[in-house]
Amino acid sequence: MKAFFEGIQWLFENILFILHNFLRELELNHWFLANIINWGFMIICAVAIVYWCLQLKSHEDNGQENQDTTAHSFLK
Repeated sequence: MKAFFEGIQWLFENILFILHNFLRELELNHWFLANIINWGFMIICAVAIVYWCLQLKSHEDNGQENQDTTAHSFLK
């Protein structure tokens, strides 16, 4: 049974975490390159928030926004 769990340990440490280990070593030399994935996600989220706000504004300008407090049945 011990060999089974050591096999799982070997799989995760030597195969599945190769990218993680590479980024951990890269961070010591180039912080920006190690965090490029995070910067990409932050840019994608910022673009999505701007798009969402513009869509909300366009619906409000067209009068399609239902702001009545009884719009939901549980608010009656």
